[in-house]
Amino acid sequence: MINGLRTVAYPVKDLTAAKEWYTKVFGAAPYFDQPFYVGFSIGGFELGLIPDGTPGTTGSTVYWGVDDIEAEVARITALGANIHGAIQDVGESIKTVELADPFGNVLGLIYNPHFDLKAVR
Repeated sequence: MINGLRTVAYPVKDLTAAKEWYTKVFGAAPYFDQPFYVGFSIGGFELGLIPDGTPGTTGSTVYWGVDDIEAEVARITALGANIHGAIQDVGESIKTVELADPFGNVLGLIYNPHFDLKAVR
């Protein structure tokens, strides 16, 4: 079952500068800070920065929360999606995957055992 929105990820060319800028914009320091990903907890949701990406105005990858990422990948691919990016363990028991829907869009799924539903506002 899809639980709802969890993470919005923005590609950036300069991770250090982007981390500093988003820290100022949201008034919050990152809770997850690695060379491959920086995550901020914003109002119970996550804003993520991914280095070496190509920023653009055509959209960001939105990750929908799931309780069992493998089962959801199997279910959604059976409905016609294709694997766009394999399931990855990104650290601290968090897993992500990107699927290509039948219409050319990216559908991101995330399993994050640290997500605090009580913090959603």
